Amino acid sequence: MGRQKIPLVPLSSGEEMPSIGLGTAASPLPPRDELTSIFLDAIEVGYRHFDTAALYCSEESVGLAVKEAIHQGLIKSRNEVFITSKLWCTHAHPELILPALNETLQKLGLDYVDLYLIHWPVRLKHATPLSNMKMEDVLPFDINGTWEAMEKCKILGLAKSIGVSNFGTKKLSQLLQHSSIPPAVNQVEMNVAWQQAQLREFCKDNGIHVSAWSPLGANGAHWGTLAVMESPIIKDIAASKQKSIAQVALRWLYEQGVGIIVKSFNKERMKENLQIMDWELSKDELDKINQIPQKRGVSGDIFVSPQGPYKSLADLWDGDP
Repeated sequence: MGRQKIPLVPLSSGEEMPSIGLGTAASPLPPRDELTSIFLDAIEVGYRHFDTAALYCSEESVGLAVKEAIHQGLIKSRNEVFITSKLWCTHAHPELILPALNETLQKLGLDYVDLYLIHWPVRLKHATPLSNMKMEDVLPFDINGTWEAMEKCKILGLAKSIGVSNFGTKKLSQLLQHSSIPPAVNQVEMNVAWQQAQLREFCKDNGIHVSAWSPLGANGAHWGTLAVMESPIIKDIAASKQKSIAQVALRWLYEQGVGIIVKSFNKERMKENLQIMDWELSKDELDKINQIPQKRGVSGDIFVSPQGPYKSLADLWDGDP
């Protein structure tokens, strides 16, 4: 079978984004050369969108893989690949955003990113390590000042599109009221076990493209959920369609019109995760999927405390169900 062609989705910025991207976070992270080789495999299989972040420490390998793919003739130029990166919370201070993006570009070895996202609506004291974060390290988030600096990144041509990640409806409303350039994307946890219907509706009404991270529940040691891969409903549908559980869960997302950030470093599974375009779920199957119990896999409680800017999970997530 030939390389899968991934459909493009239009963004409000006027750019187009491949609807399926490869996530590049891993713990532990493979060594740089091994990671570069994995990303090269992904380009060979058909991926044209890489989702990285300052936090992931994978930016350098993504850049090296793009360079090597051009050298090997897998792609003709950098323009054929869509690169997303994210601003980490320690740099969510208006004056630190441009330097943070410049550092990201240096690591990637690129002149621009296609999409730059605010990773969380959270500001941490500069240089706070996530592994040793204390509640007093969480500072009030300057949403308007932070977004103004993001707009500057786009105006300077360092990011073709700008957006957010893990933002709820109230924060998005505030952004839309005060922004000159609206966020093109909101990347959030979304899967069959956390369907985000209300947030998706809000984003659709406001021209914000939703991108799904943790589309398969991402069972990490400290976060994530098995509710997707162990769902009896998804297992039944997969068996009747002779598809994998992952393919059914990804196809559901694809049919919702959202972007999907899949994460597998295994070449065969990378291929399998792209084989969701030429078949569909029936109305009966979609109705069954709507019955799956809903629960967020990543609570965000590390950013919540009675003394902090977010005193409850409802504050952090804007009370969105």
